[in-house]
Amino acid sequence: MKEEIKNETEEKLRDETKNDIKKVVYLTFDDGPRKKICKDILEVLDKYDVKSTFFVVGKEISGREDILKRMYDEGHAIGLHTYSHDAKSIYRSNEGFVSEMLKTQEKVRLVTGHSPNIIRFPWGSTNQYRKLNTKMLDLLHENNLKIYDWNSDTKDGMQPDLSPDRIASNAKKFKKDYPGGIIILMHCNANNENTLKALPKIIEHYKDLGYDFETITDETPEYYHIYKNHN
Repeated sequence: MKEEIKNETEEKLRDETKNDIKKVVYLTFDDGPRKKICKDILEVLDKYDVKSTFFVVGKEISGREDILKRMYDEGHAIGLHTYSHDAKSIYRSNEGFVSEMLKTQEKVRLVTGHSPNIIRFPWGSTNQYRKLNTKMLDLLHENNLKIYDWNSDTKDGMQPDLSPDRIASNAKKFKKDYPGGIIILMHCNANNENTLKALPKIIEHYKDLGYDFETITDETPEYYHIYKNHN
């Protein structure tokens, strides 16, 4: 059988905050950089004067270096989301997974001058292809890579055609298992136009509730779920 184990950083943070969740929201976008959608998302973020975190795919950078550089220059955080985003490739081995992250890290460095070490697993740290284990976790940490899942899912990845209202409604729901705040999962693929339309509603909702908008950095407490096998 398998038992889900919360990460130690999360437990320590929970103790420090006495089970309170910080009024911080992290807007995160996976799968960029993309020309049109990412450009429009950046316009919305600028209008509301909030920052977000973009977990980028290495193979998508070529030809879109200007978008990536704009993200960085405007104060948004850049994270790593593998190079290929191909499940058969990235989850073939732990070493291959790390290699894809480091390859993307280098591409980001060549464009921005910055080498990010925050990462997000495609489909999350526990997914249908591979579940994060202690061996993989140690390898990632040895390479100074830090993991960030999400506790609020807009569902726009598998269902990009959800209405803007439904996407915004989903973003208002979150699990209370990360005391560091609310990490909202969104996507910025070419078919995520409704996410773009929902974004102002999401921002306004959390602004009205008095939340601070922050970017994920390597000082942000990690958020992941790890499974250990038991005989």
